[in-house]
Amino acid sequence: MGGRHVHGARRLLEGALEGLPEEDLVRAARTVVARLGAPERLPALVRELATGVGDPSGCALLSYRHVLGFDKLLLVDGGPRHMLRAHIWHPGTRTTGREDIHNHRSPLASYVVRGTLGMELYESVKSAESATGGGLAASWYRESLSDEEGHWLLEPAGAALLRLTQNAEYGAGSSYGLPSYALHRAWCASAETTVTLFLETGSGRRTYTDVFAETETEAEADSGGRAEAVAKRPMEVKEYLAELESLAGLISR
Repeated sequence: MGGRHVHGARRLLEGALEGLPEEDLVRAARTVVARLGAPERLPALVRELATGVGDPSGCALLSYRHVLGFDKLLLVDGGPRHMLRAHIWHPGTRTTGREDIHNHRSPLASYVVRGTLGMELYESVKSAESATGGGLAASWYRESLSDEEGHWLLEPAGAALLRLTQNAEYGAGSSYGLPSYALHRAWCASAETTVTLFLETGSGRRTYTDVFAETETEAEADSGGRAEAVAKRPMEVKEYLAELESLAGLISR
């Protein structure tokens, strides 16, 4: 069953994100996630969810601690249409291991609730342009989910060259939206824990995403680079509710 704040979030998500082309959907999602992430709204929603309102069992199954240093907590599951999550980014992830460059299965928007998020945007370098030098050598993978366990599956797709197009930092109160094809990577850019409200939306999701693992040389990329198979460990319901309670305290300060 849903409480008042959960129902309000669902109504806003369903009313604003239906039947839009991708470019318009990105803009609408950015507006919605900023409204839901506002300090007068998000803490109340998280506190309500922490009491067990909504679907804690289902959301816990899709919440986990990411190997790249941030935690994903699913707040509202709208099935194929939208998923609203809280991402908790821990300090030091930029130095302990950078996130791979990737895109997503559908358009997304994110609102920085607390701290600072760093982000880089990339584009593919065409083969004709690579002769002039420059570009980031990477191993290209197609990432999908296994049918049985929902773990990550990485299929090598060759070598790639990427070009950095933007390097930005987003502080608390700022937001951004990206189409599904946008290549990017993000990290915690502050000394304090960073929290973002993340909205993945769109019923026409692709079956895979593109992931680019940075390599030292193009030869390494051609050889297949590195591939690590890491299983997702979903949270137990008790653990999930405790994380929501902790998050509520973190964003209410």
